[in-house]
Amino acid sequence: MITGANGLLGQKLCCDFSTDFQVTAIDLHPQSHVSLPDLSYRSLNLTDKENLFSLIRQHCPDVILNTAAYSDVDGCERWRIIARIMHVDAVENLVSISQEQRIKLVQLSTDYVFDGENGPYSEDDPPHPVSYYGETKLEGEKIIQGGDIDFLIVRTNVLYGLGKNVKKNFLLWLLDKLSAGEKIKIVTDQFNNPTLAENLSLCILEMVERNLSGIYHIGGTEYLSRYDFALKVADKFNFDKSLISPVQTIHLAQPAQRPHRGGLKIEKAQKILQTKLLNVEEGLEQVKKELGFGG
Repeated sequence: MITGANGLLGQKLCCDFSTDFQVTAIDLHPQSHVSLPDLSYRSLNLTDKENLFSLIRQHCPDVILNTAAYSDVDGCERWRIIARIMHVDAVENLVSISQEQRIKLVQLSTDYVFDGENGPYSEDDPPHPVSYYGETKLEGEKIIQGGDIDFLIVRTNVLYGLGKNVKKNFLLWLLDKLSAGEKIKIVTDQFNNPTLAENLSLCILEMVERNLSGIYHIGGTEYLSRYDFALKVADKFNFDKSLISPVQTIHLAQPAQRPHRGGLKIEKAQKILQTKLLNVEEGLEQVKKELGFGG
């Protein structure tokens, strides 16, 4: 069972898991954005406990992949009730039914559970979020860890890629602005390792097939600033790099504080997984082919 099935990662997971698994997809949207012959889709709010439990008891999944989230970091700062509903209340429901039905729960989390003082971070580093988004995602992690269930928490960062009717991720926003010839300012003091959604999905597929548990960090192999990532995007898609100007985070006046040196150490995953984690060039090349860019 895949929650948040119409999101970027949810769509990739639906496609990858449908090859070998019977998949039930859940999202708030009335219709599925993924067209697969054997996909069972249900429009459902994860906080609708009665209907959620009824659906799960009916389908009896072995594994629930929870990708549902309110990923607008500034929005979480403004609309804290929504953030708490999505990242805490919904997770409590999933943990409760996972206990009852002995279901493995796979939870997607974020490098924003860290403060960004000394990144990138390993799975053993103590979390210390600096935004409400990070706070609620960490609270969800703690509920899962204390829930007496089999769980897998996968933290990732700067997820990018293509999907049907998906919210604009950093890459899609960049491509829109650059293709329109708009000048943009990109921060030089926020560091991460950008992650291709397809790559993350395949890693999760392998982890589920191998029944791995615990906490794993999955990300790209290249650690760089948002500004340098934007320059690589411009190079890859043959856009004018002079449209991109450097700026420091402090000058953007964003409602939510951002970790400056965030990102994730991925050595644990690299040692255990057979799925190769990609660098920026490899990830952007996949996107470029999918978009049908020439050259």
